[in-house]
Order: sequence, then C-alpha cells, then structure tokens
Amino acid sequence: MTGRDGERRHAEAAVSGQADSAWAQELLDHLRPTGRDIARVVDWLGATVGASVSLCDEHGTPLAGSPAPLDEGLVTDIVNGRLASASWEGDGRHLRLIRVELPTPAAAGVLAVVRTAPFDRRAGEIVTHTAAALELLLRARRTDATGHRLARATSDLRLAILQLLMVEDTSAARRVAAGLWPGLLDTDTACVYVVESTPESRDRLAEACIEATREQSLVVRCPAVDAHVIVVTPRDTTAADLRDVCRRHPGTFLGGSARQSLAHTAAAYGQAVSALAVAHFRPDKTAVYAERTHPERLMDPAVLRAWTTRLLRPLDTLAHHTRAELLATTRLGLEFTAVSAAKVLGVSRNTVRARMERVENLLGADFSDLAVRAAVHLALNTEAGLTEDRTAATEVPVRLGDLLTGPALRTWAHGLLARLDSDGRDLRGTLRAWISAGGNAERAAQLLGVHAQTVREHVRGAEPVLERRLLAAGGDLYEVVLAHLASGALDPPDLHPDLHTEVHPDLRADARPDVRQAESGHPDSPVHR
Repeated sequence: MTGRDGERRHAEAAVSGQADSAWAQELLDHLRPTGRDIARVVDWLGATVGASVSLCDEHGTPLAGSPAPLDEGLVTDIVNGRLASASWEGDGRHLRLIRVELPTPAAAGVLAVVRTAPFDRRAGEIVTHTAAALELLLRARRTDATGHRLARATSDLRLAILQLLMVEDTSAARRVAAGLWPGLLDTDTACVYVVESTPESRDRLAEACIEATREQSLVVRCPAVDAHVIVVTPRDTTAADLRDVCRRHPGTFLGGSARQSLAHTAAAYGQAVSALAVAHFRPDKTAVYAERTHPERLMDPAVLRAWTTRLLRPLDTLAHHTRAELLATTRLGLEFTAVSAAKVLGVSRNTVRARMERVENLLGADFSDLAVRAAVHLALNTEAGLTEDRTAATEVPVRLGDLLTGPALRTWAHGLLARLDSDGRDLRGTLRAWISAGGNAERAAQLLGVHAQTVREHVRGAEPVLERRLLAAGGDLYEVVLAHLASGALDPPDLHPDLHTEVHPDLRADARPDVRQAESGHPDSPVHR
C-alpha cells in the first residue's frame, strides 16, 4: 500500500508539473512579438485563475480588464510604494493587489485580482509572474512608441530637407541635414531616383532603400504619390544598390535622373519621374533619364536668354525671396499637379494656385493654354540655368516665334512628330486637336467629331511612339507642344513681353469653367491646376 501511495503522489506531482509548465508556456507566448497585448494578458489571467482581473494606473483609470471596487487607502499605499502587494478577504471575496511599474517615470499602477475561492500556491505564482510580465509589456510598449516617434521625426526631417532642395534653398537644406547626416549634402551635384511599388509595401521598400544606401543618401517617402520613394544621392554607386533592391522586391520599378546641380533637384525629380514611366516598359523595370535632344538646346542661346529675361521681367519688381518663391512654386506647378506640388513643398494647394495666379497676372499669361504653359515652362527652366547676370542680357525685343524659326529646331520637330505617322490611326491630328483644347478630351472630341474615348486612346497610343508622357503635365508634354509650335502645326501663343498687364478679374482662373474643371482633377486635362 505504501508503494502504491508513493506512485500516486509521484503521478500527481508529474501532472501538477505539466500544468505549471502549461500556464508558464502560455504566459511566454503572450510575450512574443506577435502577441504583445496587455488586454489579452489580463483576460488570460482571469480565465486561468478563475478571477475578475483589472489593471489601473495611479489615478485609478482602467488600463485593461473590468474595474472592481477597491479600498482607496490600500491602493494609495501600493501606488506610493509603501506596500508592494496586499491581500484581503471578506464578503465571500478574496482579493490580491500587486504593484506594477508603469513606463511613465515615477509612476505605478495596481493589478487587482478578485476570486471567490482562496488563492492557492499555483494561483499566487501565476498572479505574481503575470504582474512581472505586464511590467515588461508596458515597458516594451513605451519603447516601441518612442521608436515610432523617433522614426516619424526622422522621416519628417528627411521630407523637410527635400522640400528645401525643391525650392533651391540648398544652404538651409545642408544646415538641417548636418545634424543627423553629416556630409550628406556636401556636394554640388546629385542624382534623384524614384522607386515605385505599392502604397502597402512602401514603408518596407523605404527601409530597404535606407539599408541599401547605408544612409549615405536622402531617402524620402514621397508626399505626393503614396507608392513612391524618392532618393537623392551624390554617390555613383547608388543606382546599382537600388537596382538590387528592385530585384529583391517583385513589382518594383526604378527611374533615375541625370546628374544635376543640387539647386536643380526639382528638375532632377522631374527627370526621374519621366524615366520611371519608361521603366514600366523595360524588362528589368529600371530606366535612367536619357540625355536626348531637347528643343531649348537647338535654340540660339543668346536669343533664348534675351526672350526669357524679357518675359520674366515683371517679376523683377518683387523682393528677391518672393520672386524666388513664386518661380520655384510655378516651376513645380507646371511640372506636376497643384496638389502634388503642394505636398512636395509642404504648403496647401490653394497656396500653390494663388502663387501661380499671381505669376499669371504679372506675365499676362493664361495657364489654361498648353502652349502658354510650355512657353513659361521653357522660360523658367532657362532662368534656373542662367549663371551670368540677367541684367546683361540684350534688350533687343524677342518673341517666342523668333525662337522657333531655326532650321535645327524645325528639323527636330518634324522628325519627332513624323513618328506618329507609323501608326494607322490619325494620332497626329488627334494630338494636335487635344493640345489646342488644353488637353481636354471632351472638347478635342467635339473639334474632331469623334468620341472622347477615341481621343484618350489616341493620346495614350502616342506616348510609347514619342517616348514621352503626355497625360501628365511636365517636360515631356511641353516638348511635344513646342514641337507642334516649331513645325507650324500650331501657332505660337501671343505673349507680349512689352505689354504685360494684370489679368482682368473676369478672366482669372477661378472664373474660367474649363480651368475649374481641370482643378477638380478632370482626367482628360494635364493642367490639373
């Protein structure tokens, strides 16, 4: 009989040990990265020991569980550290209170466990170990929150540096970057890359870009396009690093700019976006902006400078910082939509539109006209590239038509548009009508007597033929517009540098129904102001 009793006690101890091991394993599972939830731990404790459990902070505010009436004096003694734990029984209840350190400095909470049955050794151990686990989880949660705040602050700082570069304030950008990334912008030139994935995977892709470039590049989550990551880098090896990232992340595309002056980051960004469109048609899903023949390079430099200076002269009456602000905003607003430009610059879209309307008024221009936009875009890019004193430019009156008469430019224009003839559809006629209609497919369809969808399909079909984006505002579209002007397919806009006047209020953009339609994001218009 004695032997049998010993065997029975041994078996009971083994079962008890297995039970102890089971609850300990369950508690450890709650500490894994995928299971760190304070409320779930409190609920698990209540179910495991058969009790009502609550966790409150020093003010009695519930953090998890179902709050129960507690003796305020006893709770105060525990919170203040005079007691580490306390037990109480009465009225058919058994209460256990344990101090729990909170992540807030010099703060503590109380874990309250109420049972109808007395606390045995097993229940007491589970409560004690759970209290310790809750402290770890609370401390980890604060660490995670601090890490998230730090990561958000770093991301915001990267964006602020990019925004300064976009408005050509390189000195301020260097000062901001010097604190966290010394030497990052100690360069005169840089390349810009845009990596595209999906909005859901962008954060993971941005981290991969930071790791691949070893924080030697400015990596920014694009504020305008949720699927884009922008990389500004002075290093020549970054292109190879980013290609490796694309290979490791299926469905990722990469577009890169040519090397540009750091002050021309906005222009480099436009090149990268243009190359990104080409990357969608490449087997390796990557492309670098090709240094193709641009129309401004075929114009007489002296005449181009003189025309630019005279066209932008009305802005010379403004304070230097105001003039620079208007030029930078208008350059981005013509390159992208007003909404995208606003996000990149960190201002409201109404601010972008107001600045662009002010430039319209000063120049006596109408930005709803694609030919006018192309001309002003040409002038702004020429202005950005001027290194000599603008006041030294010739005073000979120059009009846009004078820039478009050179034989080299005409040959380029005819050669570019001749590509459209290889398609069986009348892409040339459709594109001409679409440009005349301000990029609006509905109005172009009325001019041609066809369906608007036909116009859209023809414009999309012209993009791979011309190797230029047309449905989005930007340099590609404006080059095609200039080709139409230089070839004689369209008449140059009537810009009068010597007769600048304020636009009459009835002719302002907010009074023109076609522009209001474009501002609402009409998909047929590349203006999108």
